[in-house]
Amino acid sequence: MPSSSEPAVSAASSGQDGALPPTRTEVVLPGPVEPGGLVVRTAPLAAPAAGRVVVRLDAAGVSFAEQQMRRGKYYDQPAFPFVPGYDLVGTVVALGADTPAELLGRRVATVCKTGAWASHVTVDAGDVLPVPDGVDAAAAEAVLVNGITAWQLLHERAAVPAGGTVVVLGANGGVGSLLVQLARHEGLRVIGTAAPRHHDLLRRLGAEPVDSGDPAPYDRLRQLAPAWVDAVFDHVGGDGIRRSWNLVRRGGALVSYGTAATKDVVENSRLPVLRLFARLGLWNVLPNGRRAGFYSFWAGRRDIDRFRARLQEAFAQVMALVADGVLQPQVAARLPLSEAGRALALAESRTVAGKVVLLPG
Repeated sequence: MPSSSEPAVSAASSGQDGALPPTRTEVVLPGPVEPGGLVVRTAPLAAPAAGRVVVRLDAAGVSFAEQQMRRGKYYDQPAFPFVPGYDLVGTVVALGADTPAELLGRRVATVCKTGAWASHVTVDAGDVLPVPDGVDAAAAEAVLVNGITAWQLLHERAAVPAGGTVVVLGANGGVGSLLVQLARHEGLRVIGTAAPRHHDLLRRLGAEPVDSGDPAPYDRLRQLAPAWVDAVFDHVGGDGIRRSWNLVRRGGALVSYGTAATKDVVENSRLPVLRLFARLGLWNVLPNGRRAGFYSFWAGRRDIDRFRARLQEAFAQVMALVADGVLQPQVAARLPLSEAGRALALAESRTVAGKVVLLPG
């Protein structure tokens, strides 16, 4: 939340309008609630402190993180009440001291984990990523965290050999649909799971679809890849993670990046993640020639300069592929910030493909 002790904004640093508005609109999670329990309110908007900038919202994403946060089950979420919102695309409208003057008026993206569901968001200047001119804000939002994640999963964690085969669970989702496209761009064979209503999308993206609701989906995956696969990208976790591991050939990798299967389990939010870590760690040290690991977007942040450089590189690569038409951002729906509850319910419904995006409205 903005602090009233921060310095007043000056006309020279406040963007095209000459002054920041005195308040911002923000969406608040007051406690563990259903999507309809989100609160939309106004709050004071302070000038940015040194090294920070104010970004006016153009688009913010609705992700699995917020779905877990409303339940109080996200691994390291802040105490209630707080403003959710993992990431956003917007325009820099105010600069604090010791920030580059050329940022003013620039379209940028930033990943903040919480706080993005607001009309104006204050972030560290070092955490903003340039968004190329001409790229739609919702499209850029759809490939921000999802695109960086997919790029790093494929290129930094999986190391799939040329001509290899990969399995993408939830291939219709925000990360999954981008993983499919990136893998196909690299010439890989992709088998993806999704509900039948999304199979036409998967085929258009270049994946071979498998019904995620099949009573025995892993048997079908084994039929399509009897010689095992080079990588499995698994956001589901839970007991099915063992079946994913058993699909991986010698020299291949299981890359886990979520625990969707346990989202409704009533227990300490850390326990499913810790159990998953323990299982992956054990498999990774077994002398069987396979690799298992968990991907965290925030890994390596202690070395902040290197962490930011990795994000810059991945996002630039993704944006270039979007500009070239190689990557097609999947925007499932665009809803105003004031309807964040409806947007969250839609994202949780599992009826849409791609990213639900919030706009200023």
